[in-house]
Amino acid sequence: MKTILKLFTMLFCVVSFAQSTVKGKIIDETGLPLPGANIVVVGTSTGTVSDFDGNYTLSVNQNPPFSIRVSYTGFEAQTIEITSNEQTVDVTLKEGNSLDEVVISASRTPERIFESPVTVERFGIKEIKNTASVDFYDGLENLKGVDINTNSLTFKSINTRGFATFANTRFMQLVDGMDNSAPALNFPLGNLLGMTETDVQSVELLPGAASALYGANAFNGILFMRSKNPFDHQGISGYLKRGITSQEAAGDNDYTDLGIRMAYKFSEKFAAKVNFGYLKGTDWFAVNEADKLNRGLTRADIDYDGINVYGDEVSTNINDVAQTLEGLGLAPSGSSALVPSVDVSRTGYNERDLTNYNAESIKADWGLYFRPWENDFEIQYVGKVGSGNTIYQGANRYNIKNFFLQQHKLEIRNDNFFVRGYVTEDKAGDSYDMVFTGININRAWKDDQTWFGEYVASYIGATLGGATDTQAHAAARAQADTGRYLPGTPEFQAAFNRSINDPDLTTGSKFQDNSKIYHADANYNFGELIDFAEIQVGGSYRRYSLNSFGTIYTDNDGPINYSEVGVYTQLQRSLELSESVELKLTGSLRYDKSELFDGFFSPRLSAGFTINQDHNIRASFQTGFRNPTTQDLYIGLDVGRAILIGGAADNPARDIRNYDLSANGTAITGQNNIAFDGTGAYNNSFAASSVSNGFALTGNPADLEIANSNLVKPEQVSSVELGYRGKLDGIIVDASVYYNQYQDFLANETVIAPFYGDVELTETLPDGTPLAVAAIANGDFQAYQTYTNSDEDVNSYGAAIQVSAKVFDGFDLSANYTYAKLDFDVKQNPDFRTFFNTPEHKVKASFGKTELFKNFGFNVSWRWSDNYFWESSFGDGDVPSFNVIDAQINFRVPSLKSTFKAGATNLLQDEYFTAFGTGFIGSQYYVSWTINNL
Repeated sequence: MKTILKLFTMLFCVVSFAQSTVKGKIIDETGLPLPGANIVVVGTSTGTVSDFDGNYTLSVNQNPPFSIRVSYTGFEAQTIEITSNEQTVDVTLKEGNSLDEVVISASRTPERIFESPVTVERFGIKEIKNTASVDFYDGLENLKGVDINTNSLTFKSINTRGFATFANTRFMQLVDGMDNSAPALNFPLGNLLGMTETDVQSVELLPGAASALYGANAFNGILFMRSKNPFDHQGISGYLKRGITSQEAAGDNDYTDLGIRMAYKFSEKFAAKVNFGYLKGTDWFAVNEADKLNRGLTRADIDYDGINVYGDEVSTNINDVAQTLEGLGLAPSGSSALVPSVDVSRTGYNERDLTNYNAESIKADWGLYFRPWENDFEIQYVGKVGSGNTIYQGANRYNIKNFFLQQHKLEIRNDNFFVRGYVTEDKAGDSYDMVFTGININRAWKDDQTWFGEYVASYIGATLGGATDTQAHAAARAQADTGRYLPGTPEFQAAFNRSINDPDLTTGSKFQDNSKIYHADANYNFGELIDFAEIQVGGSYRRYSLNSFGTIYTDNDGPINYSEVGVYTQLQRSLELSESVELKLTGSLRYDKSELFDGFFSPRLSAGFTINQDHNIRASFQTGFRNPTTQDLYIGLDVGRAILIGGAADNPARDIRNYDLSANGTAITGQNNIAFDGTGAYNNSFAASSVSNGFALTGNPADLEIANSNLVKPEQVSSVELGYRGKLDGIIVDASVYYNQYQDFLANETVIAPFYGDVELTETLPDGTPLAVAAIANGDFQAYQTYTNSDEDVNSYGAAIQVSAKVFDGFDLSANYTYAKLDFDVKQNPDFRTFFNTPEHKVKASFGKTELFKNFGFNVSWRWSDNYFWESSFGDGDVPSFNVIDAQINFRVPSLKSTFKAGATNLLQDEYFTAFGTGFIGSQYYVSWTINNL
């Protein structure tokens, strides 16, 4: 930090040696200034940007004649020749359309959206300023084909084309070329630790598979966020947003978001920048007390397990308890016959008693940029740090508290190549599992054996006293709960503090992590050396170092390390077939190899026809693959009702746990507990549905189905896409359809592994009962969710179309529709979960004008989502359809170089949710002041 401060003190010591000066003003066709327009000397990297009033001054270290190029997002660029020193050049730019905007992501080279070989969406500075959402990241939800699932106020998960989860490892998020994923989680935490709004240059989104250029994780799409380079964007800019969040459960709570950017070009050789962002608010309360297992139970029922109630996951069959007590002489002989064979759960705690719902983000980044030859050759060092508090819903609900992420990148680049390397490190901070917090506060007060023993003893006593079944259960729970720690008491708080600071899930709920990712990649474009076609080659290397101290992964004995490597090439050529038809062909091929699996080739072929400069028809075929993630491979996490067990060949055997056996199990095996590892999930298990929906109802062993999940391997996809972009009498149309066919689809399977006996049922008791059947009947088994591949066909298909136009003398109107459909036989595969989690139909629209009258603009956006079914390891349930309206008005004050905005999200105040188990999303109301954000 001292170095950065010293650099900025040099602001007053810079001497200019320019030989020529060009100045002027950049305006649009209505005479309005265009702040942030780029003015660059053609053939060099020398340039500047216009200020808030559209004025610019460009100093050039060369004599005329030379040419400058003036560009601004959404407008047609102009090239002007400079013939004399001190020349004044005022430029009026003609407004273009969204198809004229330039993107880089689709082919790793600059090209107009109109000519892109695949579907690509762009969200630039103009869209950021006009979004009706509370920030730019939320504004991405209005793009066609894009889903944003709201985990919490500060953690949103972006996805395209289905298969959405909060742990969205199918979708990649890159910030200036760096993967923004947290190493421990293998997915990004939204923008919690990402970019500040004043530093965003552009956002591009590439839906669908892109493995041919971007590797294994680019399976469902990629989000590219590019920041402003201090050579091009200098000065101090910032914003402040203040407002409230409003939710029925949480009430009205303050919301603050602020950011500042400082950048300076010290010379044509050196520039630097620093950014800081801070956000604080109150998260959406999750207070759903409906039955998590969709049985229709309430808190009055004996085996209740509430969605946002924790501790009640602990459940057992009280007749088994009664038999044990009777066998130990702690209950009268024959009394177990009075106890029904039903499951009873412990009394849980509401989520609101286990978290303060603090939503907070603190982030900073800095960059040093060096151009030794004053041209496009540039050396960059970029550092990023961030810490935050949020709620994450995975297998359980987690309070992510003081989570810390840092990245450091060194990159060398010019217009034709880049070589970069970076490291990402995370620390879990004080994060904890709220489900196990509830479970272990209960156990700290009274262990499970004692609680269920008291319950059964009281039930027997009440029954012998003439109580009905309902009365006996009520008396039993009241007796067992006597002295229970209540929220707000010192005893509860002490137990809570012990739990969240204890990483042993048998007694606590804290999770630890200090994982790292080391990544390097390079790309070279031979376009300036070869005339025949534009040819690119590149490659990447990544090494994972997982270190959760046994709290997430099976890394009790030390970090787990493994690596991946990939190389690719792309050829692109344009052919003029006639005066009105141009053909653009693109072919890509990538080879990737993980040290854990065989290598894979990923090809992509595309063709685009441009007709009369107004119509573009494109077709592409591409394949992609997805290496199993760190969690797919090495997770070993107890989530209460099941254990998540990764499918790497060496992983299941490392997950060793001790279990107490039932009285019958002790009699059968001769021991009262057993050390059991996860291999049974993969080589000796039953399908969970055959146990709960078959054998449990009939008692017939023939109803048991062998599961024996396969160890995990890479997933593949083949994708065909057709698209059209065109201009039709002032109307812009962008449409696409796609079909995806998956092979070896990666997902979870729920299985039951018996503690003794084989699932082939060859090992039997003297009376002929299969040992494994006896284990299931005695409750001597463990439920697992395995990470495996489906042998069944999994396909998806969909379409999207957007129409936009200028209407009513300059108003912007756009609307889009997205269709997505899963093609998979769920009924034939009840234990296999695809996590499609995507509405079949979505409609979005926006209406606004940047200049309704002088310096005043507005924007209104609306979106509608169809209902859909949400699957996750936390729980499954329906997500109802919803409508959302966001709106903003803004006023520019050029004399203050400021824009003031007032806005609201979810104006209808109809609370909704996008995933089963999360808090309902309320409304946000805010005002903001942005200064000097060009």
